[in-house]
Amino acid sequence: MLVSKKRRQLISAAAALGATVAIPRFASAQAAWPSRPVTMICPWGAGGGTDATARIVANLLERDLGQPFNVVNRTGGSGVVGHSAIATAAADGYTLGMVTVEIAMMHWQKLTELNPTSYTPLALMNEDPPGITVSASSPHQNIKALADAIRAAAPGKLKASGTGQGGIWHLALIGWLQAMGLKPDHVAWVPSNGAGPAMQDLAANGIDIVTCSLPEGRAIIEAGKARALAIMATERNPVFPTVPTLKEAGGVDYSVGAWRGIAAPKGLPVDIQAKVVTALKKAYDSKEFKDFMTNRGFGVKWADSAGFTKFMATADTAMGTAMKAAGLVK
Repeated sequence: MLVSKKRRQLISAAAALGATVAIPRFASAQAAWPSRPVTMICPWGAGGGTDATARIVANLLERDLGQPFNVVNRTGGSGVVGHSAIATAAADGYTLGMVTVEIAMMHWQKLTELNPTSYTPLALMNEDPPGITVSASSPHQNIKALADAIRAAAPGKLKASGTGQGGIWHLALIGWLQAMGLKPDHVAWVPSNGAGPAMQDLAANGIDIVTCSLPEGRAIIEAGKARALAIMATERNPVFPTVPTLKEAGGVDYSVGAWRGIAAPKGLPVDIQAKVVTALKKAYDSKEFKDFMTNRGFGVKWADSAGFTKFMATADTAMGTAMKAAGLVK
């Protein structure tokens, strides 16, 4: 009996000791994130601007945190496939993703029910506002002269392009027209397969205006075949320091842009969230990131988790308003 009693006491003590050890081990495992490779989902194809931005961020995180950050391109559905893959992954820190402006657009078109609140926003890394560009032979030398010409022209007489119907650059034009008190179709939109073809058409005087990002129009502008009059942003692009904002030169307080940021599935633990945000800020502040983005003409813009949450909410409202005006909301 005495032996049996002692054994029971030893077993109880061991169990108690195991319990006390288990909790710190679990906490240590959580604090050790990342302890294995992390997947970084990109909703757009390899070789594009979003892919390039995702890869430089992944490389910098890998260097800082000591685990592989593997970029996986999940394309399709106008961005729905990749954005869905981010939102539906386990909220354990081992799947992150780059969300783009389309997350504030797709649900308005009933392409998906996903919206900015479907994620744990971590950081805004990039924003490229549209420029307002005319051909080198255009009589309009500044944005005020162009705006006056638009107001004076009959609806549909002037033509603009930059992307497909209902794309971000089309919505940028609509927002600008509305800010001037004009109807969304006052300037006719000519759909294109992207900014490149639109800029070529502009240089050939096939259209009057292009509203794409200045980096996308850079080659034609620097070749002297087009002239950038303004950007739809709150501040000038340092890559194009002589191009004023709409508010500066035209008195219209309107800004919009294509943007990219890092997010995780909803419910990411707070401690992991804090560690990711800290690492992303370090990456954003690095010379490598700034040089990479500047050399490609990409804009850089930082917002932490709280700031990115607010930024996406504002973008969602703005996109909804513009898309309703364009008859694109379903």
